[in-house]
Amino acid sequence: MTESNGVQLKDVIQAGGNGVDNKAFEIGEDDVIDTGSQNWQNEKTKKGLGSYLSQVSKPINATEDYIKAHSRIFKCIVLAILGAGYVAYFIAACVLDFQRATGLVVLTSLAVFIKVYELLKQYKGESISRCFKPAVRCFKSNLKWVFILAVVVLLVVWLVLDTSKRPEQLISFGGVCMFVVILFILSAHRTAVRWRPVFWGLGMQFCIGLFVIRTQPGLIAFEWLGQQVQIFLDYTKQGSSFVFGDLIADIFAFQALPIVVFFSSVMSVLYFLGIMQWLILKISWVMQITMGTSPTETLSVAGNIFVGQTEAPLLIRPYLKNMTKSEIHAVLTGGFATIAGSVMGAFISFGIDASSLISASVMAAPCALAISKLSYPETEESPFKSEGNIKVACGDEQNILEAASSGASASIGLVANIAANLIAFLAILGFINAALSWFGSMVGYPEVTFQLICSYIFMPIAFMMGVPYKDSFIVAELIGTKLFLNEFVAYQKLSELSSNRINGLGEESISVSKCSSLDFECCQCGEKFHCKINIAGFCSFFFQVRSEIITTYALCGFANFSSLGIVIGGLSSICPSRRGDVSSLVLRAMLTGTCVSLVNACIAGILFVPPLDSCALSLQQYFLVAGIILRKHWLHTGSVDFQGSQILESEISKCCIEGN
Repeated sequence: MTESNGVQLKDVIQAGGNGVDNKAFEIGEDDVIDTGSQNWQNEKTKKGLGSYLSQVSKPINATEDYIKAHSRIFKCIVLAILGAGYVAYFIAACVLDFQRATGLVVLTSLAVFIKVYELLKQYKGESISRCFKPAVRCFKSNLKWVFILAVVVLLVVWLVLDTSKRPEQLISFGGVCMFVVILFILSAHRTAVRWRPVFWGLGMQFCIGLFVIRTQPGLIAFEWLGQQVQIFLDYTKQGSSFVFGDLIADIFAFQALPIVVFFSSVMSVLYFLGIMQWLILKISWVMQITMGTSPTETLSVAGNIFVGQTEAPLLIRPYLKNMTKSEIHAVLTGGFATIAGSVMGAFISFGIDASSLISASVMAAPCALAISKLSYPETEESPFKSEGNIKVACGDEQNILEAASSGASASIGLVANIAANLIAFLAILGFINAALSWFGSMVGYPEVTFQLICSYIFMPIAFMMGVPYKDSFIVAELIGTKLFLNEFVAYQKLSELSSNRINGLGEESISVSKCSSLDFECCQCGEKFHCKINIAGFCSFFFQVRSEIITTYALCGFANFSSLGIVIGGLSSICPSRRGDVSSLVLRAMLTGTCVSLVNACIAGILFVPPLDSCALSLQQYFLVAGIILRKHWLHTGSVDFQGSQILESEISKCCIEGN
């Protein structure tokens, strides 16, 4: 048998002449018939089930469509219910205990003010701007120099009246002038300096300091804020105690470093919610309209108040490649002149005054822009003139849990970096001190150390900040430690000095040789008066409050040599095309950031007045030291020589009361 295509087929013939039945084909045909029948039955069942489900889901779909069509109404209803519930809660809290509800009242008032401002800006912003345009034009054309002259006269009058009883404040004012002159002399382009951002930045810094340090509302507000931050950071112990147990009681790594993890996680959540972006935008807007700086550099410097020197540039990442060198320098300076919120939490855990740290970080932002424009003025045309085309970069997290987790994970590198740097630099410091002591012993001065050298090099700077002469050598040590090592080591030493002042030194720290016949000097205000028990060097036992506050401001910044590599690596990874510019500007920016912190300390020195309750603390410390010295003197000589039987508290507190 042959087909038409030429393929021969073989016949299979059985003996009876019939073909062979292939049972496999028969079975296959039956299976095909059965399978087809089964599939048809399944499809019929599915169609029936789908029809039933569609009938059941029709009301649900209709309800969903109705809610979507009237979503605005439902949103208003839900917000109204929540608002009514909050009003009822607010009224109940105020009625039950208004003193306890003070914080709630402040936060609610702030939220209402912000919302009213947003509504006014949205619906009446253009009309309000048109109303003020004539006044702005008149001010720029006619009243600008009158305003400047009035500000200068008021500043001079204020300095004369305010410093009449505390002349040491004039030294701090001289320090501000000294740093401005030095930076102008060392400026990259002296002829291109625009003085508007310089004076506006310093003026804003002074006004913030005046509000925080001198006014009662500002003092209360920042003290309250510092207390709330301290309470908030204490929640870290619940997590770290679960992980590390009793180790958090005595070991630094388990006390301070978990705070960095906690704070980083919280900041990530605030970024996800958009709170940080909103706050940074408002702060940068104020600085931009007053100082006339570009939106990009202002936004980055404002972000440095809350985040670190490599995180803040992420806010303007898309614009870094087109920024001018002066703007890049301002971004770098802002990072060196401030500290991140997570690291601030660690410093607060040391015992550093929280309100001073917060105000120092806020005051440093406008000063950083001002000093940056003095050190490296703008000589190019910035492509970013208005903030309309500037958008703040946000994170990629999808929900709040992912934001909290990514924030904690991101802090691992920071924590490891802090721990590694502390280990390395403290070990290097120990080696340097041992080497210097060995070299010094060759000529009879084995007490030579790195801190001693820094104390002599930076002592004039510390004195010009307004630090009392006897404390200026100690403050100079801390400035050198912060500049050449890092701020963690410096703040750790400052916390020890603060603890000694508050708690008093142990008996083993006071020697009999301190006993002599000099008059007592108040530990807080520095004024001298006669006491009936004369103890020389009393104030050398304790770090004065004025010195402590000024030093807190002076150390508040990342400007040190160990940060240079971090900044170069961080910004180069964000914008590789500007690596050369970053590398050429980073050293100048670091020194400029150091000057920003020192100017910040000078402003604090101008404004700081010792509180009255510090005199009571001085009295307690006086009796403590007097008792220890007299006891040791008696054990050493068998007699106690003093000129009377009592010390009058009125004599001790009189100097500070008159000074205030």
